Amino acid sequence: MSETTRRAVLAGAVGVTAVSVLAACGDDDKGGSDSTAGSASTPGGPIAKKADIPVGGGKITSDDGGTVITQPEAGTYKAFTAICTHQQCVVTDVANNNINCKCHGSTFSAADGSVTNPPANAPLKEKKLRVDGDDIYLTT
Repeated sequence: MSETTRRAVLAGAVGVTAVSVLAACGDDDKGGSDSTAGSASTPGGPIAKKADIPVGGGKITSDDGGTVITQPEAGTYKAFTAICTHQQCVVTDVANNNINCKCHGSTFSAADGSVTNPPANAPLKEKKLRVDGDDIYLTT
């Protein structure tokens, strides 16, 4: 009699575990993408806040292959590829309205991406952005 009881208990435990596993799988399928909604890495989500971009400065993000966002004058926001046109290093910072690449000393204008100091000889490609409230988004 005790052998039957052990089997019944084990069979019941296996059944509960299987139901739990299946329920967990169902939850992931329904709501997995909601957990990252609104984060900077979510396609279509904001990549920065206006407060993150100082006048004359900027921020470098890893979104969309690398983006540098600048504010060359108060209330004007620009975005460019963060890849230096000289030897494809990622630019390192933005200061005094210049986007700087420390690899070989190239600098670019924070206003239009043009080369302000070689060896780079081509401008940074501009990206389109949209400002909505305090959020900054890349657009297509």
